[in-house]
Amino acid sequence: MKSIRVHQFGDPDVLRLEDIPDPAPGPGQVVVRLKAIGVNPVDVSIRTGAYRATVSPPYTPGSDGAGVVEAVGAEVRGLRIGDRVYITGTTSPGFTGAYAELALCREQQVHPLVEALSFAQGATIHVPYGTAYRAIVQRAAARAGETVLVHGASGGVGVASTQLARSFGLRVIGTSGSEAGRRLVEEQGAHHVLDHGQKEHLDEILKLTAGRGVDLILEMAAHQNLGDDLSVIAPGGRVVVIGCRGTVTVNPRETMMREASILGMHMGNVSPADGKAIWAGLEAGFSQRTLWPVIGREYPLEQAAQAQKDLMEKKACGKLVLIPG
Repeated sequence: MKSIRVHQFGDPDVLRLEDIPDPAPGPGQVVVRLKAIGVNPVDVSIRTGAYRATVSPPYTPGSDGAGVVEAVGAEVRGLRIGDRVYITGTTSPGFTGAYAELALCREQQVHPLVEALSFAQGATIHVPYGTAYRAIVQRAAARAGETVLVHGASGGVGVASTQLARSFGLRVIGTSGSEAGRRLVEEQGAHHVLDHGQKEHLDEILKLTAGRGVDLILEMAAHQNLGDDLSVIAPGGRVVVIGCRGTVTVNPRETMMREASILGMHMGNVSPADGKAIWAGLEAGFSQRTLWPVIGREYPLEQAAQAQKDLMEKKACGKLVLIPG
């Protein structure tokens, strides 16, 4: 099969298309023929060596994908060959990586794909929508009527967060650094849309909340924004750090005076019980179309390096996906 392989950490050029043997399922394992593969910021972090304690070359990147069941091993009871599915892969043993034509998964990592969703949309579920659900529901324990700032709302996780927050009855303030991105955020249902490239957007947040600040912030770039976030958080508010690519200076007094919380999250920490709740909650949203993935651009598998470059340079709104030949 064709697969993207990484033999050393580095820039996007280390992503190489290679022929490797097809995987075969063992007991409790499933092989999925992927029709679409999600491209996520965490893939970039792993490629640069940020997770070298858990991932080492050579490896196949990626944890998101959707396709059809190709083969099942002994002891697999809930899946059949030909089933439409999406995968929730991780770096744990038993998963071979999603940037490939075939992926070997544990049965628990393979889930039925709602018929209304395309394969490309299915490739957005694990990281973007799973992260949004984990952050809003399980980490921040958001309550209907609260105000949430989605700081970077035009990317895959931002779109998912905006849709999910609206479906839960939250008031949504979304931000994006481009005009096209702001249009997309507005289309997804945000009550207010701001340009986070303008310093004045912080003043606008306070004006929109009558000076109180927001109850919840979903932060996609904590290395840039966390210090400022604490200046617009409401008393008892929570900041969930979803993305970060470096260090940042903060004033702890901002959290003291507001009794605010800074919460981290990572999908690799999701327990089986929490994962079951996440996928069940999302399935309900997809079935009722309160959640609807937005695809920004599709690339052939061999253009994985370009897809990652475009992702980090923010050249597309919505989700970027790879399509195997």
